[in-house]
Amino acid sequence: MSTKDWIEKDYYKVLGVPKDAKPEDIKKAFRKIARENHPDQNPDNAAAEKRFKEASEANSILSDPKKRKEYDDARKLFGGGGFRFPGGGSGRGGAQTAEDLLRQAQGGAGDFGDIVGGLFNGRTGRTSTGGRGPRRGTDVEGEVTLDFVDAVAGKTVPIQMVSSDACGSCHGTGVRSGTLPKLCPTCRGSGMTTSTSGGVFAVSEPCRDCRGRGLVVEDPCPVCNGSGRAKSTRTMQVRIPAGVTDGQRIRIKGKGGDGENGGAAGDLYVIVHVRPHPVFGRSGDNLTITVPITFTEAALGAQISVPTLNGPAVRLKIPAGTPNGRTFRARGKGVTRKDGTPADLLVTVEVVVPQSLSEDARSALQAYASAATEPDPRAGLGV
Repeated sequence: MSTKDWIEKDYYKVLGVPKDAKPEDIKKAFRKIARENHPDQNPDNAAAEKRFKEASEANSILSDPKKRKEYDDARKLFGGGGFRFPGGGSGRGGAQTAEDLLRQAQGGAGDFGDIVGGLFNGRTGRTSTGGRGPRRGTDVEGEVTLDFVDAVAGKTVPIQMVSSDACGSCHGTGVRSGTLPKLCPTCRGSGMTTSTSGGVFAVSEPCRDCRGRGLVVEDPCPVCNGSGRAKSTRTMQVRIPAGVTDGQRIRIKGKGGDGENGGAAGDLYVIVHVRPHPVFGRSGDNLTITVPITFTEAALGAQISVPTLNGPAVRLKIPAGTPNGRTFRARGKGVTRKDGTPADLLVTVEVVVPQSLSEDARSALQAYASAATEPDPRAGLGV
């Protein structure tokens, strides 16, 4: 808010008291307005919030005898606000506005400079930025654990997260309810200080006294201790997309901590953990499964049934002479890709050797061994 705005505002009218009101009358009027319009009593009521802020601003000036005198003197000098002074002070031969006169007062010309400079801590003719500019909210991380099937199909899950948001008691101002922060005297509200290194280079850095806020808190909020920020825990529903993998980090824009001074909210990052499945695995977007077959099925060939994750079993042809560990592909039975097309199911066969044989089975195998004309599989080993 510019100094012009401060001088042209009729704080007596804001509080509904006469210009000669006693301090107790000012206090009584402010308390009445604050009680009726406090944000805690009027949630989501923009008009009440505006009225509360205007009353708090008026009270901060009129309840301080020194500031009230300076304010009264300045308004008398300006004619009570809404004024235009005649005559060539601006060099254009036209009328002078409050901003013109405030710029001239920056040099501290006589009583006028003393009045305005005292009221605004010497910041005449400037526009207060209210401290630093917009600051983006912090990013927040949350974790969720899904079953294997839910990770493949996608699911909406509740996630509890802790973030740093505007304090609910002071609404981010850092000051006790009913009071206002004051401009930092070190940086004069800019939030930055400049120092010269070796008399050559000017270095700007955040003001250490106000930590870059441009404001100092004399009566801090008891909830956040003047920081304007407080830890909050909230639960939100988050949609986990289909096909997410174990350890994947998902970004949800704008769902992190609240920004400051009109800054954008931070982002929420969700780290996904996936419980292993007793049968299926993952290889990229493909599902994997290991299926046991008998050594006769491997030797003679067979048609076998293979389960799928979310549908009926598929029939798979095992060619005669299939070795242990061979992988077959069931197309379209895997994870749905980002482009909407399904990946595949990779089926690896594991030949199971019988642990015990009947007399007939043993005789049949011995007859097979005698009749077999296959080359020695270890011939290449040189033994």
